[in-house]
Amino acid sequence: MQSPPPPFHADHVGSLLRPQSLIDARARHEKGEIGRDELWQIESQAVDDAIALQEGAGLKSITDGDFRRGHWWNDFVLAIDGIEIQGGLEVHFRQKPGEEIAHAPHRAVVTGRLNRPGGICTDAFKYLLEHTKETPKLCMPSPSIVHFRSGRQGIDRDAYPDMEEFFQDLARIWREEIADIAALGGRYIQLDEVNLAFLCDPKLRDAVTRLGEDPDTLPQTYARLINDTVGQRPDDMVACLHLCRGNHRSNWVAEGGYEPVAETLFNEIDVDAYFMEFDSPRAGNFEPLRFVPKGKTVVLGLVTSKWPELESKDELKRRIEEAGKYVPVEQLALSPQCGFASTLLGNRLTMADEQAKLRLVVETAQEIWG
Repeated sequence: MQSPPPPFHADHVGSLLRPQSLIDARARHEKGEIGRDELWQIESQAVDDAIALQEGAGLKSITDGDFRRGHWWNDFVLAIDGIEIQGGLEVHFRQKPGEEIAHAPHRAVVTGRLNRPGGICTDAFKYLLEHTKETPKLCMPSPSIVHFRSGRQGIDRDAYPDMEEFFQDLARIWREEIADIAALGGRYIQLDEVNLAFLCDPKLRDAVTRLGEDPDTLPQTYARLINDTVGQRPDDMVACLHLCRGNHRSNWVAEGGYEPVAETLFNEIDVDAYFMEFDSPRAGNFEPLRFVPKGKTVVLGLVTSKWPELESKDELKRRIEEAGKYVPVEQLALSPQCGFASTLLGNRLTMADEQAKLRLVVETAQEIWG
């Protein structure tokens, strides 16, 4: 019998905690102590272990853990000609109320015409494809990351006097990458689209306004951009969006429910599924799920990747039942709310905690959906 297409009832966002050997190897590579080939071999051993961890937990979707990246989006974007990374929009990373850390995450600045000189994730994906017996999933940043933190002022006006031309080139870059992944046999991709979730936070909406952008129209702009990005994928390729509110060393940035973007998110963006953060009150309630149409899947991120404490199956089942009031349970799935290591150092839990969380997702999903 043919397996159902992804996303699976037990799934995950993608990034995993890096082993110390990999962290050390990247540091040595940056210092020029080892070459790219040696780093690749060390990365490959770590990817092999990550595949074994995921398959051992019972997952059917397998990623390389982002082990060939130092950061969830920087590495991808820096591979594109015409983009530089600079300090960006100041935000406050938080763990607990009253404990805030001012930080200006990196932003992309467009200095010239955009060009993709070659495959960005293709070699890494080919390795993953050849080394897992399950469904390989490619995670990549959403193209909106190039625009959101800088706005128009971060895009060279000589290179792009017309913003529509900029968005067309941006989508083309991602389209070319997706086409190459499809040619290799990839049929499951995930765009990490944090910016739509950020537009649910009043403070970040104000910051966007200060950049000269309109937070009320950006969701429609990004919907068109994403559609242009994934619209030419093969009919049997599943495309998902992942939304979260920041994930760095167990800290978060934004808060606020999905209501401001829900209708656009679910009905104007041509993707098959959504990985959505719901592990804490900062993500709001399930009411925005009332906009989900038939045929689309919502993967509920109810298991936190930020802290080691293990959720109870009974509580997870109760929350899934609650979400089922707004969208049929058959259209739901379960995952951690984000990756375990959006950046090199990862969140504040151990690999044993990570494995326990993934097993919990699989076991709970089996008990609900079979």
